[in-house]
Amino acid sequence: MFSLTVMDHVMIAHSFRGEIFGPAQRLHGATYTVEAEFRVPSLDEHGLVVDIGLARAELRRALDTFDYRNLDDLPQFAGANTTTEFLAAHIHALLAAALKEGRLGEGGRRVTTLKVLLRESPVAWAAYEAPIA
Repeated sequence: MFSLTVMDHVMIAHSFRGEIFGPAQRLHGATYTVEAEFRVPSLDEHGLVVDIGLARAELRRALDTFDYRNLDDLPQFAGANTTTEFLAAHIHALLAAALKEGRLGEGGRRVTTLKVLLRESPVAWAAYEAPIA
């Protein structure tokens, strides 16, 4: 299996519901490093997984939907605890849609698995990985 990973970052504000979150129930900020790993079983005729420029652009497009925003105010997150794990799955869904719509070119249509990893600090991160159906 071959993979290509692109990385960017996103800055958000949010709060959580539930005593399990302790002080994070209050509004707070977070800066996440976001990695998107695209996997294919074989390289294309050009020796690529996907076009790296298109992969970076689509990751940025996905992040722009909530970068520098209070997630508590956005309708797409209404009622959700926007945990790191939740956001990894959300970004995965946006990138999977981009792959299916052909926004990563023909190479993107060959991607079989996508992993999105969010690093919230140097010692803690979460990821969501699933096949592209």
